[in-house]
Amino acid sequence: MTEHRQAETDAPEDKLQLSQQDMEVIGRAIDTGDSATLDAMLLPVHAADIADLIEQLPAPRRRQFLDLYSGEMDGEILTEIDESIREEVLEQLPPEVVAEAVREMDSDDVVDLIEDLEEPEKQAILAALDDSDRAAVEQSLTYPEYSAGRLMQSEVVTAPEHWTVGETIDFLRQEDWLPDQFYHVVLVDPRRHPKGYVTLGKLLASRRNMPLREITEDSFRTISARQDEGDVAHAFNKYHLISAPVVDDHDRLVGIITIDDAMSVLDEEHEEDILRLAGVGDDSSISDTIMETARQRVPWLAINIGTALMAASVIALFEGAISKLVALAVLMPIVASMGGNAGTQTLTVAVRGLATRSLTRANTMRVVRREMAVGLLNGTLFGLTMGLVTYAWFRDPALSLVIGMAMIVNLFVAALGGILIPLGLEKAGADPALASGTFVTTVTDVVGFFTFLGLASVILL
Repeated sequence: MTEHRQAETDAPEDKLQLSQQDMEVIGRAIDTGDSATLDAMLLPVHAADIADLIEQLPAPRRRQFLDLYSGEMDGEILTEIDESIREEVLEQLPPEVVAEAVREMDSDDVVDLIEDLEEPEKQAILAALDDSDRAAVEQSLTYPEYSAGRLMQSEVVTAPEHWTVGETIDFLRQEDWLPDQFYHVVLVDPRRHPKGYVTLGKLLASRRNMPLREITEDSFRTISARQDEGDVAHAFNKYHLISAPVVDDHDRLVGIITIDDAMSVLDEEHEEDILRLAGVGDDSSISDTIMETARQRVPWLAINIGTALMAASVIALFEGAISKLVALAVLMPIVASMGGNAGTQTLTVAVRGLATRSLTRANTMRVVRREMAVGLLNGTLFGLTMGLVTYAWFRDPALSLVIGMAMIVNLFVAALGGILIPLGLEKAGADPALASGTFVTTVTDVVGFFTFLGLASVILL
């Protein structure tokens, strides 16, 4: 993936981030139609920061900006723009600007740019590519969505496995098609099966007559083009890979995945998990409109109404007890709140463990037993604490006993639910981050209210 925006030799170095003062100047330039000031302000700015600026602008001002800005809208800016508004930006840019931008992009960036576009827009961009680049992009698009084949770039530096260091260096110096950034030279046999790779550092540090096969890296492993990109990212993270060759169904080399692309996938997965835990959808963005944002949040809020009604129905069962002892209404939210927080703590650890593959079948029972013990320990600690607080408040030993026992039960159930619910969803094939929070909150509310009010009915009334 392209890392640095190409600038003219006499242009200033890229400026990182835009200050509040810069944003104010840019805003005034957009309002007054001052294209010269806008270009001058953004000339030294890094492509990622220009993309951030475009994302932060409301849709009408974004259109004004794109009409005014005559600077280079290169491939790196387009790849940095959030997918939620990228199509809108592409539609507004002149076709010749888009064509020039995609010609300078690596194949993996072109795939990322066009895979979600409508067919006419997709074909227009493909038509702007050279025959070899277009063939590489079309090949990547034949692989399943979210697979290694979509993530890889086709530009791979290879060498025959029988070459020496000197032959390889001479080859690299003569070629002008090499990627802007690469980390390994992949060794291949005559059938283009990858047999190992050599780092550039070891290549430059070795004698010219050294055979490449004698300085290959132990970390070498290949990735199937059909492998899920999430598994690829976790492999990079687990085995500390810098790049990895991608092979087709016949183990022939078809591309390579580099660490920046793998880490981008990890970032996207973590972002999706956070958004799903909060029930706001997995594609929410600050650039979304009011209606888009509301539509994403309505389904889970509707589900929460249903679960809240379940908790309310439990309270209604003990309406008589509450009317006789008002202290129950005062203390009731404490039990449910503590249970909810304890369940969320366990849930967060469990979802993270499942996402990072550190919570596995081999250690599941140990983790479940640990969370049960933690729930019992914390329940006892805070049960005693709330018992003492309740006695000091209401001077009623029986009421103190009730809330203490209810606290122990609810924190134990919260810990158990926080680990078992995401595990159950994972086993059922559902995303544990998607609905775990709602289920855990429902369990802790229902169990907390039922335990507290049920014990109060038996012991106090």
